[in-house]
Amino acid sequence: MSGTTTAAAALRRRAAGAGANRWVVLVVLCVSLLLVAVDATVLHVAVPAVTEDLKPGAIQLLWIVDVYPLVCASLLILFGTLGDRVGRRRILLLGYGLFGIASGLAALARDPQVLILARALLGVGGAMIMPATLSILRQVFPDRRERALAIGVWSAVAAVGAAVGPLLGGFLLEHFWWGSVFLVNIPLMLVSLPVGRALLPESRGNGEGPWDVAGALMAAGGLFGVVFGVKRLGGGEPVGSVFTVAPLLVGAVLLVLFVRRQRRRAHPLVDLGMFARPAFSTSVGCIVLAMLALVGLELIAAQYLQLVLGLSPLQTGLRLLPLTFAAMAAGLTGARMLRRFGPRRMVSLGFCVTAVSVLVLTLMGGTDNPALLLFAFVLLGFGLETTLFGAYESMLSEAPPAQAGGAAAIGETSYQLGAGMGIALLGTVMNAAYAPGLSSVPGVPSSASAAAAHSLGEAYDIAGRLGGPVGTALRRAARDSFVHGLHVTLLVSAALLLLGAVMALRLPRIMQCGEAAPPLELPAPREVTQSRVSA
Repeated sequence: MSGTTTAAAALRRRAAGAGANRWVVLVVLCVSLLLVAVDATVLHVAVPAVTEDLKPGAIQLLWIVDVYPLVCASLLILFGTLGDRVGRRRILLLGYGLFGIASGLAALARDPQVLILARALLGVGGAMIMPATLSILRQVFPDRRERALAIGVWSAVAAVGAAVGPLLGGFLLEHFWWGSVFLVNIPLMLVSLPVGRALLPESRGNGEGPWDVAGALMAAGGLFGVVFGVKRLGGGEPVGSVFTVAPLLVGAVLLVLFVRRQRRRAHPLVDLGMFARPAFSTSVGCIVLAMLALVGLELIAAQYLQLVLGLSPLQTGLRLLPLTFAAMAAGLTGARMLRRFGPRRMVSLGFCVTAVSVLVLTLMGGTDNPALLLFAFVLLGFGLETTLFGAYESMLSEAPPAQAGGAAAIGETSYQLGAGMGIALLGTVMNAAYAPGLSSVPGVPSSASAAAAHSLGEAYDIAGRLGGPVGTALRRAARDSFVHGLHVTLLVSAALLLLGAVMALRLPRIMQCGEAAPPLELPAPREVTQSRVSA
């Protein structure tokens, strides 16, 4: 009897230790995600400073901002499935190292080409980090209720990173040069590498069959070509240009060949059968639509706050802070909302709330309205995070544990692809609505009007050089045209969000919690190890 009691007590201690380790792992994964999320947005408030210092052209500026999500989206499937094969922790730690090196290169860049290269390398590092965090989380939390709570914390941290980026960037720009927004990554990487090596568990998929190198390269090339072509369209390039059409066609062909190759293989790189499950395919579509509708607005909003309202970078970051707090609240309450409302109502409601917030933002004009912005940003943060939480949780729960890396890569690819396409699409809409207002400003030469139509910042520069009443008229016309273009862009975004609300009706009505898969074996705490030895 005594022996049975002792064994039971030891078993309880082991279970408690394993549970504690799971949450420690979650903390490490959240720190990893925080780093990538911050870097994705920290550059937004620094765009005017980068433009003034490096003097990039319109296309170069677009690439400085977009090359990170482009490269990251292109390589997520490659590194996500490679992590399933060789070890997710290994890929994560390699991503840490590359991220730190690329951050140093970006900070020291003295021309646009070097900065674009450094941002591309940051995208490679991000592609190694992001799917690893989600796939390890999927393995460590096999129970859906616990996993929903973990994803809520994970998504809240993502929201923090997205808003801390502009705030941190604004603070650094107030005191240092723009390269400091990248330099801050290096000490974080120096801490994350040894901590991740010591605390994170290693995990792999089933390892059946060889890793499909050709398929991974097809997916990377196809995604790169498609998004590259879309970005050229977003940059105002001619639709019939060979440099726009060729990448789109080559990318589409490579993706079709990738899908056919995966269907024929006995051990595919990505199990495309997951898309036959309505919850999985709908979740992926919802993630794409949410980011497509919103990510371009973040960059436009930062320009609006700084160039139209005249706020400093730090003030801009502070104005966006309510969005973060609302998103954090949605992430931390997401598990409870999911159990109460179910995936269908939760995601659809999130889309609707976000659409309302975007419509409220159409009331913005050329003068500051802090109360309106506060209300809209709170709605925007809560609605967006509710949507993404429900979609990510449904997607991961539908994926088999052995395909965790591939599923996480698909989810993050959807996020990054939607983000890249959103910047291009909404940028195109913005330019189409903004440029006509500058075509006939009295007293402004046609060449100056054409140059001012490229961006609001360039219009302000030209207005300053012209000076006098003509310069004042050009500045006023540019500001009014920008506000008009912002309103048109917001309406397009609202339409996309309402489309997402309809799409979400295909998700399951209730959150089904079946039998949990066996948990990933974690390193035992010291006291559990001692109990096992003494037993």
